[in-house]
Amino acid sequence: MSEVIDWSTLSEVEKIKYNSNYLRGTLEESLADPVTGAIADDDTQVSKFHGIYQQHDRDLEKERKRQKLEPAYSFLIRVRLPGGVTTGKQWLQMDKLADTHANGTLKLTTRQAFQLHGVIKTKLKATIQGINEGLLDTIAACGDVNRNVMSHANPGESDLHATVYKLADDISAHLTPRTRAYHEIWLDQKKVADSKKEVEPIYGVRYLPRKFKIGVAIPPYNDIDIFSQDLGFIAIEEKGKLVGYNVTAGGGFGSTFGMPEAYPRLADVIGFCTPEQAVDVAEKVVLVQKDNGNRENRKQARLKYTIDRLGLDWFKAEVNKYLGYDLQPAKPFTFTRNGDRYGWKKGTDDKWSLNLFIEGGRVKDTDSLKLKTALREVAEKVEDAQFILTGNQNLVIGNTTEKDKVSRILKKYGVWPVQLSGLRQNTIACVALNTCGLAFAEAERYLPTMVGKIESILEEHDLLKQEIVIRMTGCPNGCGRPYLAEIGFIGKSLGHYNLYLGGNFNGTRLNTLYKETLSEEEILNELRPIIADYAKNRNKGEGFGDFVIRKEYVKETKEGRDFRH
Repeated sequence: MSEVIDWSTLSEVEKIKYNSNYLRGTLEESLADPVTGAIADDDTQVSKFHGIYQQHDRDLEKERKRQKLEPAYSFLIRVRLPGGVTTGKQWLQMDKLADTHANGTLKLTTRQAFQLHGVIKTKLKATIQGINEGLLDTIAACGDVNRNVMSHANPGESDLHATVYKLADDISAHLTPRTRAYHEIWLDQKKVADSKKEVEPIYGVRYLPRKFKIGVAIPPYNDIDIFSQDLGFIAIEEKGKLVGYNVTAGGGFGSTFGMPEAYPRLADVIGFCTPEQAVDVAEKVVLVQKDNGNRENRKQARLKYTIDRLGLDWFKAEVNKYLGYDLQPAKPFTFTRNGDRYGWKKGTDDKWSLNLFIEGGRVKDTDSLKLKTALREVAEKVEDAQFILTGNQNLVIGNTTEKDKVSRILKKYGVWPVQLSGLRQNTIACVALNTCGLAFAEAERYLPTMVGKIESILEEHDLLKQEIVIRMTGCPNGCGRPYLAEIGFIGKSLGHYNLYLGGNFNGTRLNTLYKETLSEEEILNELRPIIADYAKNRNKGEGFGDFVIRKEYVKETKEGRDFRH
């Protein structure tokens, strides 16, 4: 260990990263250990940089303890997929791996990436090699590095959209760790003779203090929730031409019950850069955070806390210093919505794209809906279709000349067209139980039921078509971006949720705690009179979140530091 670093003041993860030999750790030994389905404790941290989380089936926890067995360990594998774009062949490869190596389902995440769940240790290496065969990888999909870079969901909509997608891809490539550990451990490539001579030109030997998230948006659509990102780029178009990007910094949603110093925060707009400067800006903001982020307390380690601790003016000046030039003043922009736009859309190249609703982002077959089978058939029979994951857990079957064939296949399986309420089409749910170790309550498995019961109330007031953003997570870490929802649920204990109101329809305002630790019945009883009031007394065009603030059901949360659970 370095004698210069005072390790006694730093979090344990900092030591693990430093001692990992550029993310190698003892992963190879852990994978080879036949005694347990788990990997070594330190390796659970190192493996995140490789796109892997160790989990266990919490539905089986009590029974396995009774039988004196270790937990039913398995692993989540997340694919790095900048902009969410895949080919039909890549979709088929992921579909196959889900069946042969995972739990038979694909999860489409809120960062436009694939997740495989239920991969046991003995299949980890083969699964990652299978992902590689599809020309995809899992490098830096998790861990204290820049993670999957998001962008507006379809590069085929216009030349501007294609340019924005390329920026997401360029930033992702530039900020990907350079260590060869991933290739050695998972792809059996030749080991570096002296790995101590390796260099991480951006991240150094300890990488970032905490995870880092970047996204690129195109007004008027905020479909990646740009203000939730550590770093964001808002495309500015003038007279049909991209002139550059407004830069945002300091977003992030992780928080902790009972810890007011850990809170969700919206990003600030800090300036404007030209298209040629954008990758450089991304690098320099990452470097400012690497050099100044909190490495002692991981709950205070995100960029949002660095900015609040040292000041926004300091941060802007520091970014300009690292750049060697000043960001220009931000330019005007307007967002109108943060949800997806469903249905068919024709691109400027005369090709067609269909945005499909995928409930909870879970692609699977059930007795009532053969979704996975339908999408597999599209991928097999429509050769020119792209499969594009959106930031709202949905899917675009993109840029095809065979619109009629796609429609026939989806109609055959009842996948499209479908009737969706304005509430249901704006849902997001994290995985939560049964696999997430942080979850206090259900989310993905339960939100569809809760939405159905709220829909009954909406129907009483002729509001089924009214779009309302609703999101649910099993804990306060914010993976489903619940703090931007007009109606947000965060699990407090099994079957009980905190209810948050007052986000808006374009993702530019945090919501506010309305009531704590409510059961389903209590939630419905609280929402029923508010929905009735909204139906009777809303202004023309007024969103639900705006209404509850105007009528003072909750006060507007203007600063992240003012947010309370």
